[in-house]
Amino acid sequence: MLQISELFIYPIKSLGGIALNHAVVTERGFEHDRRWMLVDENNHFLSQREVAQMALLKVYLKDNGLHVTYATGENILIPFKPLTHESCEVVIWDDTCTALYVSNAVDDWFTKILGMTCRLVYMPDNSKRQVDQEYAPTGQITSFSDAYPFMLLGQATLDDLNNRLAESLPMDRFRPNIVFTGGKAFEEDLLDSFTIGSIHFNGVKLCARCILTTINQDNAIKAKEPLKTLAGYRRKNNKIYFGQNLIHMGNGTIAIGDKIEVINYHHNNEKFLV
Repeated sequence: MLQISELFIYPIKSLGGIALNHAVVTERGFEHDRRWMLVDENNHFLSQREVAQMALLKVYLKDNGLHVTYATGENILIPFKPLTHESCEVVIWDDTCTALYVSNAVDDWFTKILGMTCRLVYMPDNSKRQVDQEYAPTGQITSFSDAYPFMLLGQATLDDLNNRLAESLPMDRFRPNIVFTGGKAFEEDLLDSFTIGSIHFNGVKLCARCILTTINQDNAIKAKEPLKTLAGYRRKNNKIYFGQNLIHMGNGTIAIGDKIEVINYHHNNEKFLV
């Protein structure tokens, strides 16, 4: 039996994640997930790939907004709705999206903390960012995630990796939205179509991993693992894969303990490696 064991959202792209007992599924993913993003002075997205220090910014959900804290103890409250009506065009990978600046005070705080000019933007409801249509049908949207509304990872997959490493790594290195128990290692590779409650999910693409997985989320220190080890058995077409990206149909709530009901598995399909 496959069963949800952990749920995560990452409200501000590339900052700390938040573990949830239950999560609301919206048309573009979990509620609040990656609806905010830091951009540089050219309105190009920032991430831990370039600014590892972002790992030291932790995010907490409050009734009136996001409470962000830095390792030194400095903190700020970010309202759920931007305090400005100033729109802009922001660049994330190959996409250009409409966003709203949140507030000058918030921009000043992040600029001071990171030591570089940056601004916080929010994706409003009327900004529709399509997922890659090479792997998903027209009309599927996402927020400021790298590419898709969800990333699924099995606990057995991480356990398998940790059995190969000298020092075990926590789940936060891989930033999944949905973690499940049951099945074998890399079971998620094979999931083509499944439901959680009344919501239908499709596995559309294995998740290619980058150097962000090598950054310790507690101290922002980079190392060689896990990419060095993963390259030995999870490399294909010069990319390293770990987890599967999902699209979905339907809205509602899913929770820890919910069962994953498999409808179809991928067969004779180059999407998976196992």
